[in-house]
Amino acid sequence: QEDPLLSAVEQLRKEGNELFKCGDYEGALTAYTQALGLGATPQDQAILHRNRAACHLKLEDYNKAETEASKAIEKDGGDVKALYRRSQALEKLGRLDQAVLDLQRCVSLEPKNKVFQEALRNIGGQIQEKVRYMSSTDAKVEQMFQILLDPQEKGTEKKQKASQNLVVLAREDAGAEKIFRSNGVQLLQRLLDTGEADLMLAALRTLVGICSEHQSRVGGPEGSQAVSLAACHLLQVIFDALKEGVKKGFRGKEGAIIVDPARELKILISNLLELLTEVGVSGQGRDNALTLLIKAVPRKSLKDPNNSLTLWVIDQGLKKILEVGGSVQEPPGELAVTANSRMSASVLLSKLFDDLKCDAERENFHRLCENYIKSWFEGQGLAGKLRAIQTVSCLLQGPCEAGNRALELSGVMESVIALCASEQEEEQLVAVEALIHAAGKAKRASFITANGVSLLKDLYKRSEKDSIRIRALVGLCKLGSAGGTDFSMKQFAEGSTLKLAKQCRKWLCNDQMDAGTRRWAVEGLAYLTFDADVKEEFVEDEAALKALFQLSTVERSVLFAVASALVNCTNSYDCEEPDPKMVELAKYAKQHVPEQHPKDKPAFVRARVKKLLAAGVVSAMTCMVKTESPVLTGSCRELLSRRGGESTPVRARGLVALLPLALEGTDVGQTKAAQALAKLTITSNPEMTFPGERIYEVVRPLVSLLHLSCSGLQNFEALMALTNLAGISERLRQKILKEKAVPMIEGYMFEEHEMIRRAATECMCNLAMSKEVQDLFEATGNDRLKLLVLYSGEDDELLRRAAAGGLAMLTSMRPSLCSRIPQVTTHWLEILQALLLSPNQELQHRGVVVALNMVEASKEIAGTLMESEVLEILSVLAKGKESPVTRAAAACLGKAVEYGLIKPHQDGE
Repeated sequence: QEDPLLSAVEQLRKEGNELFKCGDYEGALTAYTQALGLGATPQDQAILHRNRAACHLKLEDYNKAETEASKAIEKDGGDVKALYRRSQALEKLGRLDQAVLDLQRCVSLEPKNKVFQEALRNIGGQIQEKVRYMSSTDAKVEQMFQILLDPQEKGTEKKQKASQNLVVLAREDAGAEKIFRSNGVQLLQRLLDTGEADLMLAALRTLVGICSEHQSRVGGPEGSQAVSLAACHLLQVIFDALKEGVKKGFRGKEGAIIVDPARELKILISNLLELLTEVGVSGQGRDNALTLLIKAVPRKSLKDPNNSLTLWVIDQGLKKILEVGGSVQEPPGELAVTANSRMSASVLLSKLFDDLKCDAERENFHRLCENYIKSWFEGQGLAGKLRAIQTVSCLLQGPCEAGNRALELSGVMESVIALCASEQEEEQLVAVEALIHAAGKAKRASFITANGVSLLKDLYKRSEKDSIRIRALVGLCKLGSAGGTDFSMKQFAEGSTLKLAKQCRKWLCNDQMDAGTRRWAVEGLAYLTFDADVKEEFVEDEAALKALFQLSTVERSVLFAVASALVNCTNSYDCEEPDPKMVELAKYAKQHVPEQHPKDKPAFVRARVKKLLAAGVVSAMTCMVKTESPVLTGSCRELLSRRGGESTPVRARGLVALLPLALEGTDVGQTKAAQALAKLTITSNPEMTFPGERIYEVVRPLVSLLHLSCSGLQNFEALMALTNLAGISERLRQKILKEKAVPMIEGYMFEEHEMIRRAATECMCNLAMSKEVQDLFEATGNDRLKLLVLYSGEDDELLRRAAAGGLAMLTSMRPSLCSRIPQVTTHWLEILQALLLSPNQELQHRGVVVALNMVEASKEIAGTLMESEVLEILSVLAKGKESPVTRAAAACLGKAVEYGLIKPHQDGE
């Protein structure tokens, strides 16, 4: 009697084979895997493993294809199919020497197999070509290093050319391999030791080429700016390669060189953390280390469950990051820092905190922060208290939850208030800044309003130092804006905010002050521009606007404040309209009801937008978006995206800013930028607005607006924009298909909202020009064709036009669909007749084209049409005034005559 388990294995294998033939490689893979789990015989296991290898080859996962083929060969050493599939995988992985051994074995087992012979010839040719290239490269590499390391060639053109050639060579896989194998890393290290900026730059760029996408070759970011950036780029490439190795389970070309990428990654990050607190490191080097940690440590996506690297960095290096955050720039402390160091530390702390997954992890973060602050605050004298307060400020600008908890530590807030009255400028600076950052929450702002306003006013009026006065002013600005946009909740007397704003603008325009001090004037305006009167005065001040835009290009730490001020001036923040009934109920219950300022009405907002556009806001935003700086955080990008949505009248210049914002940042920011791109695509010629390759970059942000989490308006605008793009070229249609937009577009064809349903149908009509979409309609077991036929008979004329257009195109491209139209609905003939009788010329033309396609497709269908009222309608249409409709109708009748279904009149009609 047959073993039922073996029978099930055979059944699953056959099922997998059928799925494989249909192109469902994932499904086939699942079937083969299930069969393996049922205790198959060794011979069956070999067959299943080699079949899994074939699936992985089709899915282009060559590492897994090699693994599966190897398992099949372990079970059956003479399995020629498995050997051949392993050779294909090895060839794709670049391991030609191993691939040729498998092919030679295949040929020895089946000497007359022409496929194996041809494959062996091809791979032999590839190996010879590689040998030729490598041998010619040998001499080139050796010659280049000789020139570069020759002290007699210092500064010559020959040396410069050699360094450029080395970089170019390193970007090619064979060239990079040769440099790596020719003791290149040690020679490049000698170039780095020369101290010559040009040679160091060439060495670093060559190392980038060697390490790119090759974790097995991955084995101090300081100096001139160009060299420093190149070093950072190199380290970033190394981090990316190692993280990819950790994620995939490393199997590289030279697997023995790096056994554990996770360990190497931690060693590199550990060195960066040590760099943060090394005394001899420059401020720029410290900033670069922070930037690299920001990019390398947190997860790219919160969907990735593994945040172990973040937890390790918090345990090993949180104190070091806090040490940078608590350092002072003036006077120079033990650690050299720049104006951006503390902000970079805040951003890194914020990223680490946001990457934590549970309360226990967050509690550990709080505990470490509080212990560090206490260690400086208690028993370290005045210097220790200043250090602790500066660290609290750093936390308040980053993970504010941790900062607020630190403020509640015993004596911290009292020390801040007391030090504001200090005679020493440095102490006042630290305390006033802490007070400003502490006023972020309404609860704490009200405490400071009661206890600190008089102190800040006194500092503003009496201090002789502008650096103190401007910070005191920002504190007052922040407290004065505590009511936000609520007109009825103003903290200060009428006119006070206008006076504060005027002083901020005055300081902003004073180019004699250093950029770090003027930054605080922008911070003040970011808060005060909640007030509509301040907005109106600010956009009228052309000098202040230009000073604001100019400062944003030189002082990167001001970007968030600039973006906040622009969002406030254009009312680009989210603001829901209150329900009138709820407002009346709130008034009856004597609850506070927010009031809108009269100057925040749409007409005033539009006027402000025009003034900002005239002042050059789009160009300024473009410069801000291009900034490579940690201060351009996701939140900052979101604010710029909100503002960018208001700039849609400005085409090409606005695009430069919108594309990066739509691809990176917070979810809200990406959505806002994508929506602005959709509006541009709808209201202009996309080929003019997005010249060259940029038009293809727009597709992904538009497809992101189709997700269910987006609003109906965003879905509609995305569909309209994609419709325009799909009508331009096949390459764009392929890009839309590649972004997996078709299933979402199909879903919206069933949407209740008629405008969304219509837009989705129009989009599908344009996409139907692609073979892949035609295949979907031709496939059996779906209602796609039925939906188009039914929509062609709907009351909504625009929906009918879109559906009938799609139907006309599909029946023209795929005649086999014509025979299926009568099968999908019994009402097909009524729908077709209604199209032919439509007073709308476009609908009539679409109907007659569908009829012509059906007549040409089959004599049987033509007979059905000629036996109905369609014959009479076509006869009338054919006699009309010369037009595409009459020509198509006449062609229908001509074909029916040809079939012998009808006879022409004696006069030939």
